[in-house]
Amino acid sequence: MGPGDRLELIDGSGFIFRAYHALPALTRKSDGLPVGAVAGFCNMLQKILEARAANDAEAPTHAAVIFDYSAKTFRNDIYPEYKAHRPEPPEDLRPQFALIRDATRAFNLPCIEMEGYEADDLIATYARQAEAAGAKVSIVSSDKDLMQLVTDAVSIVKPGLKGGADEIIGADGVREKFGVGPDRVVDVQALAGDSVDNVPGAPGIGLKTAALLINEYGDLDTLLARAEEIKQPKRRQTLIDNADQVRISRELVTLCAEVPVEEPLDDFALRDPDPETLLGFLRLMEFRTLTARVAERLGVTDLPAPAAPEGASPEARGETGGKAADALPAEDWRDPALTAPIDPSTYEIVRDADALRAWIARIEDRGEVAIDTETTSLDEMVAELVGVSLSVTPGEACYVPLAHMTGDGDLLGAAEKAPGQMDREEALEILRPMLVDPAILKIGQNLKYDLKVLARHGTPVSPIDDTMLISYALDAGLHGHGMDTLSDKHLDHRPIPIKDLLGTGKAAITFDRVEIDKAAPYAAEDADVTLRLHRILKPRLAREGLASVYEVMERPLVPVLAQMEMAGIKVDRQHLSRLSGRFAQRMAGLEAEIHQLAGDKFNVGSPKQLGEILFEKMDLPGGKKGKNGAWGTGADVLETLAAEQGSELASRVLDWRQVSKLKSTYTDALQEHINPETGRVHTSFSLAATTTGRLASTDPNLQNIPVRTEMGREIRAAFIAEPGNVILSLDYSQIELRILAHIAGIEALKQAFRDGQDIHAMTASEVFGVPMAEMTPEIRRQAKAINFGVIYGISAFGLSNNLRIPRDEAKAFIDAYFEKFPGIKAYMDATVAGAKETGYVSTLFGRRIHTPEIGAKGPRAGFAQRAAINAPIQGSAADIIRRAMIRVPAAMAKAGLAGRMLLQVHDELLFEVPEAEAEATIATVRKTMEGAALPAVDLATPLVVDAGQGASWAEAH
Repeated sequence: MGPGDRLELIDGSGFIFRAYHALPALTRKSDGLPVGAVAGFCNMLQKILEARAANDAEAPTHAAVIFDYSAKTFRNDIYPEYKAHRPEPPEDLRPQFALIRDATRAFNLPCIEMEGYEADDLIATYARQAEAAGAKVSIVSSDKDLMQLVTDAVSIVKPGLKGGADEIIGADGVREKFGVGPDRVVDVQALAGDSVDNVPGAPGIGLKTAALLINEYGDLDTLLARAEEIKQPKRRQTLIDNADQVRISRELVTLCAEVPVEEPLDDFALRDPDPETLLGFLRLMEFRTLTARVAERLGVTDLPAPAAPEGASPEARGETGGKAADALPAEDWRDPALTAPIDPSTYEIVRDADALRAWIARIEDRGEVAIDTETTSLDEMVAELVGVSLSVTPGEACYVPLAHMTGDGDLLGAAEKAPGQMDREEALEILRPMLVDPAILKIGQNLKYDLKVLARHGTPVSPIDDTMLISYALDAGLHGHGMDTLSDKHLDHRPIPIKDLLGTGKAAITFDRVEIDKAAPYAAEDADVTLRLHRILKPRLAREGLASVYEVMERPLVPVLAQMEMAGIKVDRQHLSRLSGRFAQRMAGLEAEIHQLAGDKFNVGSPKQLGEILFEKMDLPGGKKGKNGAWGTGADVLETLAAEQGSELASRVLDWRQVSKLKSTYTDALQEHINPETGRVHTSFSLAATTTGRLASTDPNLQNIPVRTEMGREIRAAFIAEPGNVILSLDYSQIELRILAHIAGIEALKQAFRDGQDIHAMTASEVFGVPMAEMTPEIRRQAKAINFGVIYGISAFGLSNNLRIPRDEAKAFIDAYFEKFPGIKAYMDATVAGAKETGYVSTLFGRRIHTPEIGAKGPRAGFAQRAAINAPIQGSAADIIRRAMIRVPAAMAKAGLAGRMLLQVHDELLFEVPEAEAEATIATVRKTMEGAALPAVDLATPLVVDAGQGASWAEAH
């Protein structure tokens, strides 16, 4: 770096707070993950790339994003109360910290942080280094503390949000803010203090008074030395009495520009992002407009599937249900050893059978072991076992390397097994007796992954405990449950990042290529952390009355899901290929209709062109432009146009988008998920990804295929049985409405369910006063929309979009519904009140779903209250199907049935069974499912399970 270069240092930690408060709340539609600040951040990074691509003279040549490592820095040693009063970040902001880092890496920008220092210190260090090299520096931040760095070569860029222009702050801007030049900002801050950061300063002296004093006396040292000369008695005495406190404050606000940073400035040279990595991440976040813009700039027409980048956070991988951790107060009962500093350099590498047997003896003596595996892939169905980690005592752990390789493995030299390792099969033979010993508890973090890897290598594991699921049972809704999150929260320790070993992007390697001496500290640390977490979290289950939730509905489900995922489901590739072609034709047909309705040809997939057609050419009302100047054309906008303006064009575009999504997400992408060895698709079920207990399906997601549309049925027809077998579908009928009737005590609904009535027709008759004999399909459809909408706290706006009717009419429907069934409104009010009092709601089976945002103000208040109302209903339904899934394998085995449970899709279970056993399996599974609530809860409404069978999922449903 030298003269002519421009360095842009982005305050990542500061930006996320500003974007969160300045931009509207945004969540990922597929799972509700908060992503508003991430979207703002990605748009800012994209502006940098666009400026560079346009050869803008002011565009940076180098850039990096700087983050705070943790809340504790060297300043806490100077003044322990520093930043002690800062409030916890909002619950829906927490997961975005990790996602911002993932976004930074996806844009191929350096992601810099350093233990013991704030982001501001790193920014100061790099700014001064760049300035000394003759480069210009722009600091992207709204943090006033950074204004002390401003010089002729260093400026502050306050990013414009909500479409506003960036504000460039130089020396004049600093004087306007502080009343002094940049070289005296520290003196003014030291005097005035900072209530946000808990910098004490001099009591009673604010910024204006501080600036006046510094301008009068020249600098802080002179002022303090001559404090007795000050005429105002109160101000004079304040400075005399608090001189030492002011000097400490100066230490706190002075940025350290000599941090021993590891990454040199030359490493910050801007590089184009990898298109597949960046677009995969943007699609995973569901940033459709930004994805299209980035794809256009990168010249990409065939978009990659949504994907988390290598080394992505648990939030991006969906392992945390869209949340992240906050701090847990220290507990007196904790063993100090559990939170003692972790030193990975002390871990042992087990290289021979004798050493491994010695560890087995320790495990047998203890009766429990924390275990973790290292592999070559995140996909358990193809991952090769590289090593195993064990821990039986906090601070003591070992790594057993099994398949580390040396050499490139290309034409120039074959890869060879690295020396100093056991034979994998020999090691597994020694481990197997311990892994199946019923007297030894095997503890893991997200242990389902390890179970599948070891099972594929011929090694079953039981009994088990899973720290991720213990945390989930205790704290669902409060934070995420990935290991890094839990370690930071409960141990105040950040584990070694995997990227430090594997690298990132195209240069990344697999774990078997990591040197053993480097792999061992990382791998063994996982086992040590897991053991410590288990000893901290497990005792809380009994104390907090949640042991039965974990023991009945969490732990037993792990092996069941592992077996389901390993079984997979057969998919007809040719059917998908043909269907993809038909969808392409359907899209072309819809495009022709759309062009005819618009009276013009345009790119239907271009939100910009669509907005111009709708709101400029057709002059439809309700259009709003975003900060980029383009009209908003999201689904909510189109649904409103279709419902309230009767826009056929908007309806057709929604249809086109649905077909396009089905084509890209399923008929195209599913083919890539077919395992070459099994010929089947193996989804992964996440147990702790939602707050309510519902399972989530990923890689691929098989839970979002439309149920009632013809296209959805056509996709389901691709899921088939092996010859001689059939697919069975067993589905709870209207389970959430039945639970609502039970919880809210709605006698009319309970009786209707007991009598086997058509619940939607009955509701229509009650609400609209239409006799059952005169019921029409349209009236029943409206009642059905209200029935299901009420469960999710639907508004008049939402119902009007669903039914495509005016909002006033929708509101009248909802008012009539509550008037007819007042118990539902009473339940809603009582649930919200209870959540505000306790901070959580509970399912019928004791699962707690925490509601930290229940006291929020503004738009978040409505969302939080709707979530609290829905959670006991949806959570109880999730609990029931979990209980059923746990019981089904044993019930089938007892009945001598050979079929396999393959999938869970919300309220539906899917099986593949021999054709001759279909009816017997339906009877056995139906009985198990309909009795799943017992004996814990005797529902006032009977559970009913619908069943079907056929050669494919479509035929069975």
